[in-house]
Amino acid sequence: VRLHNHGFWRPKSLLDTARFTLTFNSWHRKNHQDSRALWKHEAVQKYLETLSKEYQQVSHLLNADSVKDFEQRTLRRRWADLSPIAAAFQEIKEAEREIQELEAMCRELDSRDEKQLLELALEEKEILDKKMNVLCRKLFQLLVPKEKYDRSPVILEVTAGRTTGGDICQQFTKEMFEMYQSYADYKHWTFDIVNYTPAEIGGLHHAAAHISGEDVYRHLKYEGGTHRVQRIPETGMSSRMQRIHTGTMSVIVLPQPEEVDIKVDAKDLRIDTFRAKGAGGQHVNKTDSAVRIVHLPTGLAVECQQERSQQLNKEIALRTLRAKLYQQIIEKQLSQEQSARKLQLGTRAQSERIRTYNFTQDRVTDHRISYDARNIKEILSGKEALDKLINRLLEFAEMEAVTEYLENLQAFEGGGC
Repeated sequence: VRLHNHGFWRPKSLLDTARFTLTFNSWHRKNHQDSRALWKHEAVQKYLETLSKEYQQVSHLLNADSVKDFEQRTLRRRWADLSPIAAAFQEIKEAEREIQELEAMCRELDSRDEKQLLELALEEKEILDKKMNVLCRKLFQLLVPKEKYDRSPVILEVTAGRTTGGDICQQFTKEMFEMYQSYADYKHWTFDIVNYTPAEIGGLHHAAAHISGEDVYRHLKYEGGTHRVQRIPETGMSSRMQRIHTGTMSVIVLPQPEEVDIKVDAKDLRIDTFRAKGAGGQHVNKTDSAVRIVHLPTGLAVECQQERSQQLNKEIALRTLRAKLYQQIIEKQLSQEQSARKLQLGTRAQSERIRTYNFTQDRVTDHRISYDARNIKEILSGKEALDKLINRLLEFAEMEAVTEYLENLQAFEGGGC
């Protein structure tokens, strides 16, 4: 019995292959932020029922004596793909049944004598509702194809923009860099500064860090872009007049695979040395230990002043240069993978404003998901509040991807492609 005769086998999930550019429908525009709402969508239910039946058929075939060794191996791979999805699907169905039973009980408990029992039932329902949200999120994470570099470490760069009057851009850039450093500590990642160019009046012109740990790129990939700040400068005429200034800084997040095999010819490099400048006047060398390397064919330039040893700084700079050269290849791949799904998260272009930090209103707004968070200090502390915002972005992206897939699947099966 050949697998394709069973009518369920697909050698590769349509989630990976059906990438066609389609406009999101009105249902999606109203409900895409909520994984629970997406779970209730008819197309999701139909698709998951199909996967569940396929899982049962594959399990049955694996126990059959008539299946050949080659088909056994193929079936085991498919079983491994379907097993966590089928398990999550059943967990959600069971939780949904429990919620329905509690809702029916609550409708019957309306007398005064049963008030305490009703309160207990409502508390239980609240717990189950939270469980449902977690399970739905888990399910859609399983359905969404993983990006190639999600588990990679990154090079994160921050650069101050320009503004007229005041130094809010440099100050804000320093605060942002420290925010990501704190976030790395919060996530138990390693944060190694490879370049730090302070401004004369206490801010920061440019800095870069290598961040490694669990799923670093997955969490930071949507931080790339232009971050806008609105605040009253602490000194100068504008501070006395209570004038609000607007400035920007940019963040670039480059995934860095563990092994970057890029050959760099020595004759294509110009290597300069200079004296390191530490943050706030600290770690200032009296020797030219800092290194700047320019890749002449592309014009790419990298600096490193992390170490006191010029040789160590040169090695780090070369590694960073290879990562940036490799990044050009990665960006092409990412562009191709995402050409059909821009998401509302944008293109990650450096010129694209993604977030506004309004100090006078104590509000952070992420423009891609229309999300407002109060208490800027909590966000800039780089802990729970920032993690919540980043997870909202990730959940939004997952919902976009699943909804796009459903539309693509409907078009594919209906002959629309």
